[in-house]
Amino acid sequence: MRAVGRRRLRWRQPEYTGANRCLPCTVVNVALTALVAAGVGSVSAPLGVVVAALGVAAIYFRGYLVPGTPTLTKRYLPESVLELFDGHDAPEFALGAGASAVVDIERFLVDVGALDPCRGDEDLCLSPAFREAWYGRIDDRSADPADAVPALLEDVGRDRQVTTEQRQRAFVVMVDSAVVGRWESTAAFRADCAADAVLRDRSTTWATLTDETRLEVLGALRLWLDRCPDCGGPVSIDGETVESCCRSFKVVAATCDDCGTRVFEARLPAEELQLS
Repeated sequence: MRAVGRRRLRWRQPEYTGANRCLPCTVVNVALTALVAAGVGSVSAPLGVVVAALGVAAIYFRGYLVPGTPTLTKRYLPESVLELFDGHDAPEFALGAGASAVVDIERFLVDVGALDPCRGDEDLCLSPAFREAWYGRIDDRSADPADAVPALLEDVGRDRQVTTEQRQRAFVVMVDSAVVGRWESTAAFRADCAADAVLRDRSTTWATLTDETRLEVLGALRLWLDRCPDCGGPVSIDGETVESCCRSFKVVAATCDDCGTRVFEARLPAEELQLS
């Protein structure tokens, strides 16, 4: 019995099943299984049924039937097809387009006193007053994260059922079971809620912006985090490759050095960022 249990563990591949299942791989393998089963079934119907059953079982427990399918799928399926199935949203960031988007956000954050010129006016840093107010609110963990959603996402309304959930690659906000917001981590969400509260106190313009625009500005502001909202350690910014089940993304990421918490991630060329 023990030997059977060990073989069963080797048969299963959790890295390719469940939440990690690659849907394009599954579709391709099911189609191949159907073709092979149909071919065998034209000669022997019972044998065709057996082939189909074994193929579906292999796909269910292992994620794929043909060895190397995840790699082949990423390499050869068109991007447009992968986008239809990919469960990991491609991180995007834009307010306007290209480098001008970063400049527009920087200008706004300077105008509201969140950023100040520093290091000989060549860079921008968090202004001392904004940094103190922002981190003061980040460090206050007494409130339920869901309670902050109506203020952060005004379009949601205050009479809806709001829940939050920590998933494998993201922290999500759901309204009536539908995902309406996605952050890199709970820490990133808390940082945005805290900055939103501070900016409302500092700028009359802030409340007139759309939810989408405010979230873009808040996301950019997280690039200036110099202390991790989770563990209090330093935050580093670097470029890296993020793997989803179907694709690979080159991203710029801000990560807490001590605990590995991701506080920012975007498909934005590193050369477009001039950050302190």
